[in-house]
Amino acid sequence: MTSPLSAPYDNLSPVVQAAYRARAAAAEIAPLPRAVKDDALLAVADALEVRTKDVVEANAEDIAKARAAGTSESIIDRLTLTPERVRAIASDVRDVVALPDPVGEVVRGSTLPNGIDLRQVRVPLGVVGIIYEARPNVTVDAAALCLKSGNAVLLRGSSSAYASNTALVRVLRDAVGGAGLPADAIQLVPGESRDSVRELMRARGLVDVLIPRGGASLIRTVVEESTVPVIETGTGNCHVYVDAQADLDMAVEILINSKAQRPSVCNAAETLLVHQDIAEAFVPRALDALAEAGVTVHADERILAHADGSKATVVPATAEDWETEYLSYDIAAAVVDSLDKAVEHIRLWTSGHTEAIVTTSQQAARRFTQLVDSTTVAVNASTRFTDGGQFGFGAEIGISTQKLHARGPMGLPELTSTKYIVTGDGHIRG
Repeated sequence: MTSPLSAPYDNLSPVVQAAYRARAAAAEIAPLPRAVKDDALLAVADALEVRTKDVVEANAEDIAKARAAGTSESIIDRLTLTPERVRAIASDVRDVVALPDPVGEVVRGSTLPNGIDLRQVRVPLGVVGIIYEARPNVTVDAAALCLKSGNAVLLRGSSSAYASNTALVRVLRDAVGGAGLPADAIQLVPGESRDSVRELMRARGLVDVLIPRGGASLIRTVVEESTVPVIETGTGNCHVYVDAQADLDMAVEILINSKAQRPSVCNAAETLLVHQDIAEAFVPRALDALAEAGVTVHADERILAHADGSKATVVPATAEDWETEYLSYDIAAAVVDSLDKAVEHIRLWTSGHTEAIVTTSQQAARRFTQLVDSTTVAVNASTRFTDGGQFGFGAEIGISTQKLHARGPMGLPELTSTKYIVTGDGHIRG
């Protein structure tokens, strides 16, 4: 069978041709020093500000189509680009410039007993494909992170943001090309149909890795159907467990921040678990606080038993509620018999993103962190801290919920692989 890398270039589909161009561009930018990449990113930030009007006008086309299609206002808000939002995106690009360049970093190294010098160094992944939904800001975020880490990127946004993404990529390519780098380091995958997504998922040998960003259905489709290796950025069915020895004031604040500070993101809490020993004192306070925040509670029978007289909107929970990532002002809630029962519930229903415990007991905190297997386990802190920026990593390409290559917030180092450099002085193996 002919390798994709040796196939003739003519008569290939537009998607595969784009992948070939990306591969050539990746080879050019991989060895570039930080200063060259940073200059290109600064040019991108400046160009976004200069051409804001072009971007906003293109975005207006997408907004008009979305409204005509009856799209919800929450989705339209994610889709919308205002001059202020474009300036914020440009600022985010400058923030990426300020981050350390991971390429060339020595992960480990030593001189072997035979005198050979061995180093493991970070290198770019190569060609990164991003498949994502709605938010056009992801177009710039992903491109900036990939360029900084020496990768070429193939961007496949949703058809709902096609005009916006086209305008943004035009600005990015012009700026990068004007800075002397190959413009094909940043490309929008041709086509709006699902066929183009399918082709990207099957471009093994041309695309080194795919990163899906979006809802559970999109991520599942990419993971199950792609022949290209996938870094799974999972959904966020996050839990807050209030232990028997919790500070009630702290627990209420953490719960409300985790759920209601920004409910439409993957690190927002979707389930509240309360130890039975503290339920009588805590549940009524939690329900009132959730009511004030406008949150509907999907409650088990033991939560419902404490709901009389509450101002909260409380409805009986179904089995489906425990696995739901609401991304809205809704939360599932249950009373559990013990910390171990809370862990059992989490293991059964979690998406592996973030779980939090509120407790004054060091023993309980230690057991919870040991038993819970998610990317992030928070002790007396909101689930909303699971974020590359909050962790001090700078920007992120997503939150990986898998265990291979990368786990948790994916910043610049997670967009690299490593290779070993072996340096000898005429060494041969006996």
